[in-house]
Amino acid sequence: MFSKKDLTRLMVPLIIEQILAVAVGMIDVIMVAKVGEAAVSGVSLVDSINILLIQLFSAMATGGAVVAAQYIGSKNIPRANLAAQQLLLFSVSISVAVTVFALSTNGPLLKLAFGRIEADVMDNARIYFYLTALSFPFLAIYNSCAALFRAMGNSRISMMTSLWMNAINVAGNFICIYLLGMGVEGVAIPTLISRGVAAVMIFMMLRRPQNVVHLERGTKLRFYPQMIKKILQIGIPNGLESSIFQFGKIILQSLVSTLGTVALTGFGVASNLVTLEYLPGNALGLGLITIVGQCAGAGEYEQARQYTKKVVKLNYIILAVICTVLAIFAAPVVGIYHLSEATSAVTVELLVLHSFCMIIWPLSFTLPNALRAAADVKFTMCVSVFSMWVFRIGCSYLLVKGFGMGVNGIWIAMFVDWVFRAILFVARFVSGRWKGRTLAES
Repeated sequence: MFSKKDLTRLMVPLIIEQILAVAVGMIDVIMVAKVGEAAVSGVSLVDSINILLIQLFSAMATGGAVVAAQYIGSKNIPRANLAAQQLLLFSVSISVAVTVFALSTNGPLLKLAFGRIEADVMDNARIYFYLTALSFPFLAIYNSCAALFRAMGNSRISMMTSLWMNAINVAGNFICIYLLGMGVEGVAIPTLISRGVAAVMIFMMLRRPQNVVHLERGTKLRFYPQMIKKILQIGIPNGLESSIFQFGKIILQSLVSTLGTVALTGFGVASNLVTLEYLPGNALGLGLITIVGQCAGAGEYEQARQYTKKVVKLNYIILAVICTVLAIFAAPVVGIYHLSEATSAVTVELLVLHSFCMIIWPLSFTLPNALRAAADVKFTMCVSVFSMWVFRIGCSYLLVKGFGMGVNGIWIAMFVDWVFRAILFVARFVSGRWKGRTLAES
């Protein structure tokens, strides 16, 4: 169903888009570091909450993309168009509700999540959280439209939109922080503006009738419960999995905050840097949703299996290069952030340790995207939630509080979590029990 040219056309823009997202995230941290370590810590704390909320929109987008891809595979384009319309309508409604909640509970939510943290860190966190929360509806529109373009096999559109979004973000950061001398708001305001521009751009492109899936002009906007149910069959388990996973990371962030500013900042910067290592798997995982989704819609499960093996293998090849480079050049890379000597030492140690353990990651996080695209989402959700709470969180508290291993204990617990996931996801994929769960029958 997909030639080498088709796969290249799908995967290359996705990888470029992920590079842009990761690069801009790193630039944000580097720029805000000019304001001080309290600002870095505040942004790091809030980003853990923002990611939790953002993943809610991403889960809905994935649900819509899987349903649309399966309809495309079964050649039922009118139903794919309806799935697109319902995805946008529902995700925007949810994002507005989340924004209102985030704005109205700004301070109390941060205090509940992170407890007693230093006053200057909390002040920066509150400003950053308030401004970035305003961008959630724009982000929901962008994520939904981008997912639909990927479902069509057209990832170039989302890449080009991401290019514009990130260019505006970086330029805005430079102007606000370096020219206007703004603090943490100098990172948040460009984020809000860039997401708004990107949402408008990609929404207008999705309305073009030449797209395989598009928003038909003049269509009355109303909810179709049966179609939303199909989207939520993927979106809810995926959203619960992602949200609980991120909520667990917030709990661990709170644990790190008890270890002091050096550990908190080192952990935050290391977490930012290792997103480079997640980059190929995240990009290829998005591609798998399109590939396996269309194959499942057409009933071509053997092709889906072969494509999945090729994509995971490619993930390992790219990962070997990235992890080797980061492990060797960890010290100079961390030096870009201009951290104190103690914080730099913690960050370098975490980065090197993480690079060696990434050999487990593709089987734990890229592979299950194939299962999700085939609608085997309940299994991936149960495995992920169980592993998160038992291994990553449970082992973290045991290693940090019980054995006094400090921030390294949280990293080691994370690797134990990866191993458990990998074993169960590989076993599920090999068994073939993920086949025959197509949602797009009618």
